[in-house]
Amino acid sequence: MNAVPAFPPALGASAAKDTPKSLRTRARILDAAMALFAEIGYHAANNAKIAEAADLTRGAMLYHFPTREALVEAAVEHIQAARAALFGKAQEDLPPGADVTEHAIDVYWALLSEPAFTAFAELEFAARTDAMVRTRLGEAQAAFDRAQVGDHFLKMLHAGAGPRFQASRDLARFLLEGLHHASLTYDAEARRERLLAVIKRATHMLNRKGSVHDLWPD
Repeated sequence: MNAVPAFPPALGASAAKDTPKSLRTRARILDAAMALFAEIGYHAANNAKIAEAADLTRGAMLYHFPTREALVEAAVEHIQAARAALFGKAQEDLPPGADVTEHAIDVYWALLSEPAFTAFAELEFAARTDAMVRTRLGEAQAAFDRAQVGDHFLKMLHAGAGPRFQASRDLARFLLEGLHHASLTYDAEARRERLLAVIKRATHMLNRKGSVHDLWPD
């Protein structure tokens, strides 16, 4: 297996002066990158298309992000911040009297369709064959796994510590992500609803709020 080549730290983040105008322009570029990654995919969203979407000339784009590596590094941080903000807001929006486990699962399912989450998933797909993206993405993946899902999802699920409760979070998270990426070719809505119900019951069970008999009660 070939070793992943090491890439030097990207230089684009500090290439432009941090004036208010420059920061606004950078944010516009990164918003455009996130939207295009989500809409047409990482490889199709080349720097020229991102510049066009941000209503900038190629030269202005290069002033802020002189290389693809610089853009990807900044875009990963931007997308990560957007995901964290969405998670934080969702955590505060628990309706009175709601079942916290089911609410958390419904929330994460909805978040997976947000551009920030779709864009991050596109980068994860690209990372399988693109060493530069894999290198830039690795730290953000680890941070999200430990902090965002670990803390926010933990609080939302009201789960405890230990392997059992970690498994409940992982089960919910990875089944939801897999279901979101799946291509259900027939009876999609009904199958999806059944699977979401089973995920909720299984998570309840692992959180000691139900028994194995509740997994498929009828």
